[in-house]
Amino acid sequence: MVISVFTDGGSKGNPGPASIGIVAYDEAKKELFRHRDDIGIATNNVAEYSAVLKALTLLKQQLTSNKIQPTKINFFSDSELLVNQLNGVYKIKNSAIQNLIFEIRGEEMKLDLPISYTHIPRSQNWLADKLVNDSD
Repeated sequence: MVISVFTDGGSKGNPGPASIGIVAYDEAKKELFRHRDDIGIATNNVAEYSAVLKALTLLKQQLTSNKIQPTKINFFSDSELLVNQLNGVYKIKNSAIQNLIFEIRGEEMKLDLPISYTHIPRSQNWLADKLVNDSD
């Protein structure tokens, strides 16, 4: 089973109060889970990477509880910077982002599955974006 995960993150003020949104689907486009969280004061970029990190953690929990058995995970984000940095196209100069990518790589290794990162237009990431902008 291939899992598709849509992530988004944003802050009001950059830096400012930040939130993340995550939605995961199975191959039949059935929603497996969604998650929204306020992460405190952060930049837009930190929020974007925090969303990926949280998604990997949630996927690991799903695997541990045997709710899903994926063979591959495809991440989708409207952040071109995030996708290109995670794919190794762009260098990472910001130390906060370097630390988050280090944590992301650790979680990827724990999952031990092929993982891809694809840039998509914001219009195709509408639900994750909506979660980021909805307050509880």
